[in-house]
Parts: sequence; C-alpha cells; structure tokens
Amino acid sequence: MNDRATRHAQDVVSGRIQSGNLHRLACRRHLRDLERQGTPEFPYVWDEKKSEQIIGFAEMLTIAEGYSPKAVRLYDNQCFDLGVPMGWIKQSNGKRRFRRSYESMGRQNGKSFKNGIRGTYISLAGGYEYGKLFTAATKKRQAKIAWDEMMKFIRSDQELAELYKIQEYKSLITCLETNCTIEALSKEGGLDDGFRSIFCSVDEIHQMKDNSVYKALYNGTRALPETLISMITTRGKDLTTFCFEIDKLCQSILYGAAALEDFFVDIYSIDKEDQPFDSGIWYKANPVLLHSENPNLAENMRTFASDAETARVMGGSELADFMVKSLNVWYRNSDNEFVNAAKWQECACDSTLADHNGATVNIGLDLSSGGDLTSWFVEIPTRDGYFVDSHSYMPRGRFDEHIRTDTAPYDTWEKAGLITVTGGMTDFKNDYGFIIRDLADMINKYCFRVNAIGYDPHNADGILGELEKLGAPLVQVVQSARNLNDATCDIQYLVKSGRYHYNRHNELLAYSFMNAVTVANSFGEIKIDKMPGKRNSRIDPVDAGIDAHYISVRGGIKRLDTESLLQQYLKIMRKG
Repeated sequence: MNDRATRHAQDVVSGRIQSGNLHRLACRRHLRDLERQGTPEFPYVWDEKKSEQIIGFAEMLTIAEGYSPKAVRLYDNQCFDLGVPMGWIKQSNGKRRFRRSYESMGRQNGKSFKNGIRGTYISLAGGYEYGKLFTAATKKRQAKIAWDEMMKFIRSDQELAELYKIQEYKSLITCLETNCTIEALSKEGGLDDGFRSIFCSVDEIHQMKDNSVYKALYNGTRALPETLISMITTRGKDLTTFCFEIDKLCQSILYGAAALEDFFVDIYSIDKEDQPFDSGIWYKANPVLLHSENPNLAENMRTFASDAETARVMGGSELADFMVKSLNVWYRNSDNEFVNAAKWQECACDSTLADHNGATVNIGLDLSSGGDLTSWFVEIPTRDGYFVDSHSYMPRGRFDEHIRTDTAPYDTWEKAGLITVTGGMTDFKNDYGFIIRDLADMINKYCFRVNAIGYDPHNADGILGELEKLGAPLVQVVQSARNLNDATCDIQYLVKSGRYHYNRHNELLAYSFMNAVTVANSFGEIKIDKMPGKRNSRIDPVDAGIDAHYISVRGGIKRLDTESLLQQYLKIMRKG
C-alpha cells in the first residue's frame, strides 16, 4: 500500500513515529483490517483511491486566516484521520463502511479544520444530491466553528466560490452543483429529531451533559446508504458526561473489546505511565501544534513549557486544565475504574460454553426492576482461572426506547444473539418466567452441573419458586459493599493476572465491564456501580457475574447429605 493514510499507520506501529498508545491502536486496527479485508467475517475492502481523493482535495484548498493566504498542507496524522473513514467501503455495494467517528486530541490541533474539509468535500464530491449537512453543538457559537471553516475554504478560492451560495445570516451554505446544504444547528436553537444528515460535525461533545444532540442526528440517518456523524472533542473533567461514556466505548473498540465496525476512532493522548511535565511526551496529544514540520514549533513549545510550569507550581485548577486541555486526559480518569481496558482485552479468548460441556458451574442472576436488562452469568472454574459468559434480556417496548436514547448498539447485539428481546411493542416489563425457562434450557443443553445460583434479593420474591425448580441451591447475595467486597476485588485480581477468560465476541459483556466503576463505604470496602449521572449505562451482566463469583469466594455450596444427618440424629436418640 502506497497511500498516505496507510503509510502513517505503518510508521506509527513500527515506532518510526512517536505516538500515544490509543492512536497506535487506531493505526493497528487499520493494518489488521487490511489483512482480513474481503473475508466473510469482515466484508469491507480498502479503496486507496477514495482515501487519496479527499487528501488531494484538501491540499487544493486555501487557508485564508492569517497575514496571507496559504495552501493546505496536511501532516501524516491528518491524512490518516481524513483518509481512513473515506477509504473503507462495503464489499457488497461500494458504500462507505464508517457511519460515525470519534476523534479526540488537545486544544487547537485542527479538529474543526478537518471537519471543515470533510463537509466541503462531501457536499461537492460525495455523489449525493440534495443532501443535508450540519455542524452541531450545544451552543450556536460552537456549532459555527466547523461551519466557518467551510465558509472560509469556499470564499478563499474563486473557482470554489462559484459553486456555492453562502447565506451567512442564516448560517446556511448551498452547493449549487449538488443542491446539498450545510447548516449550523444547536441544542439551544431547537435541534430535535428528524434530520437526515449525510454528514454532521458534532463539536466539543465534552460540553454535552447527555447524548440528545448525537441521538437526534444519528437516529435520522438509519435509512441513508452513507452518512458520517463526526464527533470531535478534547476530553474534560466531568466524568458524568455523554463524552466520557462514549470515550470509554471508543477505547473498548480500540482495544478490541467491542467490534463496532461502522465506528472510526482515533484518540491522541499521553499514556498513564507518562510524566505530564516531560516535554518529550507532549506531542502525543498535540499532533499538529507540536508536529516537527510545524513552522511555529519552537514558539508552541515555549508556550507549553510555560503552561506546564504554571500547572506544576500552582496545582489545583491550573493542573487540571493543563492535563485536560493540553495533554487530553480525563482528569481522575482511572481512579475508580473496575477493570483496566487493556487487561480486560488480554482475557479475551475463542472458547464458548459448548467447549465446557458437562462442567460444574456457578450461576449469577441479576433481575432488573422491570424493563431494563435482566442477565444471567455462568462462571466455570478452569485450570488457570475461570471461563465466564453471559446473556441478557429486554422487553420489546423498552428495547425500542433504548435504541432511540442510548449510545449502546442494542440492535446489533440482538442480531449477534447477545440479547433476547421478549414480547411485543407494548411490553415494557421482563417476562421472568420465560427467562428462567431459557436459563434451564441453557443448563440442559450443555449438561451443566449447577453448584449454586447467586441472586440479588431485590425484585426476586416473585420468582424464587421458579428458580427452585432448577434444582440447585439458591444463594441470596446482599448488594452491600461489605458483602460484595471480596468477590469484587477477586475479579479485579483475576483480570489483572489474565485468568478471567471470556469469549471475545461477547461485546455486551465487555461493554458492561467498561461501564462499571467502584464505590467504597467508610471502611474502604468496594462494590461496583454505574458512572455517577449515567443512568443509561448498563452494568447488569457484571452484577450477575459478581453474584456468581460470590459463591466461589465463599467456598461454594456444600449440599446437605440428608441420609447422613438422619443417621446421626437416630444415633443421638439411641444414646439418649
């Protein structure tokens, strides 16, 4: 491959170009996809001409801002971010593979600049007539940043300007060749459902408290053969935001824990082991400002050094701003994570429940309060630890609601057999009888010997009779930090040591593990919980997993030998 996007990926993975780990994983993902392209399990192909086309288009544009106009000259990392989403196409119909993207890096590194290129290119050369393109954000001022980039590209080139009509007072650009429109939208200006966008730039999503802007735009694209919802941001300090939630999902994609093939991800950040005041690592989060070919590199480095010294001396909010805005890390990101994403990925394997036919197992059961996920979890002791698997259920009415409101791809997981959707459109409560019968079928299918079933007593009163029919001891698992601490900590240790194996295709299980954080009581004992403020995140399979492991750390369940007890009783009576 001789295209610039692939060359950059090769240089990063080989170590010829310095990179943070997450950007390296994005490059490795592209190279791995090249090796498996066009296979039944990966029906996409790389079209380097399409990748090079947007790069060539970009370098025909003019940067008007500054003392004098100058031609666009892309750095290699920009070629990668522009070229990869455009170059991957579906083998079946030639349409683009990626329908959404997430790119994160330090401030002033050209995020909106790249989306300005994308929007201008798609409106003119995307091949779609009468398409709608948007730039969106919480506030209109923020939404206009990428829109202004497109306007400046158009106005600075006389030939390009003849192909467009700009109505700045409306924040509206119309391509006269394709009749595509580019409009700036904001939540404060009434952004709602119903937009059929072939491209949308969603800017600084770390400022968004929820996913309503993203969902309003993404939900309108389902019937389109091609679209690109491009989210760009620097990370933030608020761990309750939609941005933090989607950042965790995107890290799961890069680590291979979630195979969302329509989602392009690239994150430029320093690594956990890096020292923030070491100037040698600042480039990782600032691939444009601190690029070796940047003509202002020396001045930019002096500014960074001054900001770093201020942060070091003052600490507090100055340190937080430097870590977030300059080094693109979530401040306090890993303080309360349940398991590390990289360690979790190392536990992935190709084993399935069928490979453990006839095993003795522990089962955990997490019952939702009605319409959310209900999950069972199987834990199987192995020579080097445990193999685990899970399955979840959701009523159809709530399932359709979650598709509209949540970030998670529940429809994809249903098709993959990870979720069973029960009932019809008007059903909003789980059918526990069906779930327990399905659990019984799974146990019989694999001839499992169930040591015990751990369950959360909350919501369980009405089904204990059904559970008892499974013929295994029932263990009530009180959901307090004091009671769950040992099982929770033990799973953390097992994951760290690579002894907690799961099937790599169980993306819902991986997603729930990435959503879980730990909370502690006054004694320092921990249990898991959702991220504060993230009611739509799902950790039910993890809850079920801890219920199952609770049985293991408490020494299992010893079945009572009733005949032996009777003999002992009679012996005592005879002596009496």
